[in-house]
Amino acid sequence: MSSLNEFTRKKSTHLWPIVLLRVYTGVFFAYYGFGKISRGGFAEGLDGFVKGSLENSYGIIRPFLESVVLPNKAIFAVLVSWGELLIGLALIVGLATRYASVAGALMVTAFWFTKGQGFLAAQNHDAIWFMIFVVLAAIHAGRIHSLDAKLADRFRFLA
Repeated sequence: MSSLNEFTRKKSTHLWPIVLLRVYTGVFFAYYGFGKISRGGFAEGLDGFVKGSLENSYGIIRPFLESVVLPNKAIFAVLVSWGELLIGLALIVGLATRYASVAGALMVTAFWFTKGQGFLAAQNHDAIWFMIFVVLAAIHAGRIHSLDAKLADRFRFLA
């Protein structure tokens, strides 16, 4: 039995960079989500961002931006700001990590397509965040030093 505990300890020690990546990503998203919520007025900022990006945005998302996002900018401002905050908090504590990572990947993909930047464009930070979220979801970063690890026996969807 002690060899199993030692294996688990070595495994968790070996995976500390993943924990740092998960927590850093969480802090980043929680910080910016909280900022949008606390400052208020994000709906106008979202409106300006979307209108300024329409010309460059990918054709697949442009009709959605024009007919759904812009007329409902207040709803989307709440979804984006609270989405960032909740994704960030989930990653920080490691709760539903895989689901939070998938949600984060979808969110930054929407930002990326709205901006219309190429995958290898130097200014495309959304592609980098997308890859980070894919890695966190694929390796299930919540298995180590997280609430997922503590609750997985009781809640199978967290495993």
